[in-house]
Amino acid sequence: MDVNQRIAIISAHLHPSNPQVLKVPFHFHQFLLQLSEFCFILWDYFGIYTLLFLNAEKMGENPILRAADCRAKGGAAGFKVAVLGAAGGIGQPLAMLMKMNPLVSVLHLYDVVNAPGVTADISHMDTSAVVRGFLGQQQLESALTGMDLVIIPAGVPRKPGMTRDDLFNINAGIVRTLCEGIVKSCPNALVNLISNPVNSTVPIAAEVFKKAGIYDPKKLLGVTMLDVVRANTFVAEVLGLDPREVSVPVVGGHAGVTILPLLSQVKPPCSFTPEETEFLTKRIQDGGTEVVQAKAGAGSATLSMAYAAVKFADACLRGLRGDAGIVECAFVASQVTELPFFASKVRLGRGGAEEVYQLGPLNEYERVGLEKAKKELATSIEKGVSFINK
Repeated sequence: MDVNQRIAIISAHLHPSNPQVLKVPFHFHQFLLQLSEFCFILWDYFGIYTLLFLNAEKMGENPILRAADCRAKGGAAGFKVAVLGAAGGIGQPLAMLMKMNPLVSVLHLYDVVNAPGVTADISHMDTSAVVRGFLGQQQLESALTGMDLVIIPAGVPRKPGMTRDDLFNINAGIVRTLCEGIVKSCPNALVNLISNPVNSTVPIAAEVFKKAGIYDPKKLLGVTMLDVVRANTFVAEVLGLDPREVSVPVVGGHAGVTILPLLSQVKPPCSFTPEETEFLTKRIQDGGTEVVQAKAGAGSATLSMAYAAVKFADACLRGLRGDAGIVECAFVASQVTELPFFASKVRLGRGGAEEVYQLGPLNEYERVGLEKAKKELATSIEKGVSFINK
């Protein structure tokens, strides 16, 4: 087939409603020859398109309208990430920020409602990650297949007057179902669990994985980064510093008195009066309540949580890539205390939380706070374990 014939076929493909044989003037001959390689590429595309068209015709579909196929192509080298609960208050901004992360090549967005709309919206962003949407329980396994990192913000948010324990009965069942999907489709994935109450949902996830025989304690991480983000911000305000220059370790758990900021270990090194210590600790512990009350029933901490979740997910992806020295706080299986789970600094790597750090020296205020945190944590952890084993 000569160049003119190929051009004619391509022209007919581009204008299928008015196919014409392209008549090329003789004086364009040399120009077309120079474009022959490009034409061959288009011809390959036409062949692929024709196969799709014939298959779709058999199925009674119009291939031109199959936008999902377009979104499924391309993508830069990177990691495959799934967001479970992507249409929620945390899920939507989280998904948007993950679409912007250059370490993400494929982004799967799953929810039981509104997932197609969120997917279509985010897929229009001109970043390299390919976005695919999945709707409902029947598509959960497809959403999870082949994922490197699974982020779970799914669940109901807190409302005024609602404690984190009030969330338990609803969110516990949601987390169990999603973790059962992980067991079937991506048992080796790193799991970032956001769904509250984290102090109970992480033990729930662990029990599901144990029963399935796939539990790797290094790959299950409860996301407590929001407590760290708040601590950095509030301390920076007191010190008059840029929050990006401040680092506050926050240990324990992710609810009320279980949140223990180690203000004696703040970087850059500084000291606080007893009044400042009490004020900062209380504000960090009650940060979620502060937002719930400020929104007056319209929601909880969604935007700051999404920011913190993406900050932590980025650290996990850099660890998976093999970057050295990635250290963040997370709620993980731990031997730092007598409790089976505890939040502290962990070193992230290809295997997940590859090293869990000890607490370091604590002052008297922090030692008292630690005992309060452990008492509360023990109850929450047992509640999660009992939910699966009852």
